[in-house]
Amino acid sequence: MRRALFVLLVVASSLTAGCFGDGEGLVEASTDEPIWSTYRRIDPAVHETEGAFLTIDLATNQSTETAWAVFDRTNGGNCCEHYLATTVDGAILNIGGEYPVWSPDRGHAWDTWLPGTLPDAQCRTFVPTNPGQEGLGEGSIVQATNGDLISMSWFPYIGADGKLDKFYAILFDESEDEWRWCYNRLTEPFYDRSWQVEVVGPISSSLGSGDWASLVISNFWHQSQNAGGQISVDGLNYYPIQFPGRNDGAADLEVDLGVAGTDLGPYWDVNKPHKEMRAFPVPSGGLMFPRYFDDGSAAFLDTSLSWNQVAIEFPSEYCHVDSRNRIHCVSVQGTTFTHHVSEDGALTWATQNHSLDGAASSIEEWEFQASAGQDLFVLNVRYQSADGPDVDIVWHVRGMSEGLEADTLTYVGLGDLDSTSGAGNDIRFDFASLGILPDGGVVVAFHDSSDPDPLFAVELDLPA
Repeated sequence: MRRALFVLLVVASSLTAGCFGDGEGLVEASTDEPIWSTYRRIDPAVHETEGAFLTIDLATNQSTETAWAVFDRTNGGNCCEHYLATTVDGAILNIGGEYPVWSPDRGHAWDTWLPGTLPDAQCRTFVPTNPGQEGLGEGSIVQATNGDLISMSWFPYIGADGKLDKFYAILFDESEDEWRWCYNRLTEPFYDRSWQVEVVGPISSSLGSGDWASLVISNFWHQSQNAGGQISVDGLNYYPIQFPGRNDGAADLEVDLGVAGTDLGPYWDVNKPHKEMRAFPVPSGGLMFPRYFDDGSAAFLDTSLSWNQVAIEFPSEYCHVDSRNRIHCVSVQGTTFTHHVSEDGALTWATQNHSLDGAASSIEEWEFQASAGQDLFVLNVRYQSADGPDVDIVWHVRGMSEGLEADTLTYVGLGDLDSTSGAGNDIRFDFASLGILPDGGVVVAFHDSSDPDPLFAVELDLPA
């Protein structure tokens, strides 16, 4: 461990070079108090596994070790990934495998939803799940802006037929305080991991009405193939929906994105879909797909579940609205990430670069999230280091309303394992995933040599 930390310190000096002074290299360590002088342990109870991860104060160039709880695939993951999310009540959600798993207390106790004998009475199709086949499925989950949990799970090639993919919709109804589920047969031969997002309502469509709609797309089909997805107005019964062509039509709709400062409520800090959804819910209703069309304009799915073309040209496909109605987008060029923030409804943008020049040969996976309630922006990156192994890092931008520069950089895990996403690879880490708890703690996936499968960590040391 000491040798690994020494290696990480060497990498850190390379990574932060040029970030201070005139860019000629690192300044000498400051005598100012480092940021962690105000830290406290948010969770005094000891976890079964804890890691001490190297953290650098980017203002003073001082380093320390911060405590994180560490969890393996038995807490909701699978061989290759975790799909992490959080709720406004502070629960950690994970559906890296086939069923939702959650912890209400920062990882001390875990529970899981398992299907009952019969599905919900509102289902169109009654088909049991496949006990004994666990370990083959994988899903997605997000908390909607009314408190419901919308989720799906995909099971490949199992059951009596041995051929058809099986798609199970799983819903937690906040008003009823109960879980429901429904089997939905897919018409395509191979679905793969889903990306899922809320379409903000109220919805009034040919499929029905509801507080929201849930849109799911396949990681395998993906938007680039325009193969469409599945959509539901009740979180149980899904129907095919086709995406528009990339060069169709002209921008003919204006969408009011509002201005920063509006209090949208805490759900907007946790309802961010995974970045690979390449869409974000719109507070006034609907769902925006930035830079969808070939001319750079956006696609907009309105509350009637109809497609529109919008002339807004976002700086990236990857965007998110926080609970103060600020729009955050992240773009990447080479090994440099740019955080774009708009406070006037995508008219103007402030920017901040986070660079891995000199430390990374390429970017493997990444994810981001903003929480206005904690005034916090987090960027997680897994990169191929210049000397070989993949390294997992987290940039924290605390006080993001005052400035977009990162205050700390944390190396999550040992940074000593080379992995590649995709089926057929021996060591896999298929995608980055993270969430932010209401107390400001980060939940983030990573992978190192301490476990054959990807892990995830929960931050324990936080500013007082």
